Amino acid sequence: MDIAWQDIRHVTKVDPAKPLPDDPGVIADTDLVIVGGSDDVTETNTLAAVRAIDDIAPDLPIFQEPYSATQVSTDTIDAVDSIAVPAVYNGDRDNFVGKHLDLFTEIARKPDELAGSSVPLVGDLVASTGVDAVAELATKLIGEGYVVQHLDSAAASVSGVETTYTPDQVAGAALATETFYDFPIFYVEYSGTYGGPKDVTAAARYLDETVLLYGGGIDTREKATAILEAGADAIVVGDCFHDDPDTYRETIPPRA
Repeated sequence: MDIAWQDIRHVTKVDPAKPLPDDPGVIADTDLVIVGGSDDVTETNTLAAVRAIDDIAPDLPIFQEPYSATQVSTDTIDAVDSIAVPAVYNGDRDNFVGKHLDLFTEIARKPDELAGSSVPLVGDLVASTGVDAVAELATKLIGEGYVVQHLDSAAASVSGVETTYTPDQVAGAALATETFYDFPIFYVEYSGTYGGPKDVTAAARYLDETVLLYGGGIDTREKATAILEAGADAIVVGDCFHDDPDTYRETIPPRA
């Protein structure tokens, strides 16, 4: 599925380690779903979440955002539209480049060096399904330039983030994302707390082709509007989808 980013204003982050709400049908009103989380996420619960969402809203585009290669399998590759891999600028080396190199090292190994596994995780991808799976993974894999701005969050902990960025540094990361790394997404992540529009304003002026996402603490129509008016292409809402569907509905921008 080709994503029409100009139509994406509201993104829902679904944590596969959490149960869906009692009224999961509300997700049909979002524009895009990203399945991923920082704690207790596995390939199994990721796939279950993706399939449940697809049953609710078959036409809704779904991305997987893995924090580990072990969360990706041939089944998740088949089930999602894209696999968005975060490169956390203010994280440790492992979460900016190390995990990516490990993933591509496994993919690049020859099939006869990976013989015998029956578990279709990324480390065994070539062995289990051959070059066709590698080609499919390559078409679905996209990079996300990421800045994590909440030090006390699980996202910061798993990414090795010890310092937040100033708005000037966020702007520099945005510029690098588009002009140097050529990633299609730049994501400002406040992970459960509301950071306000300052980082969005700083980043938006340097992005043309790259999509600017903001996530964190969006729990009112006013906050959603403020972030979008500051220049974000879309807001990302997660916690209130799981915890409070009525609040979640309030974050969905009116349709033109």
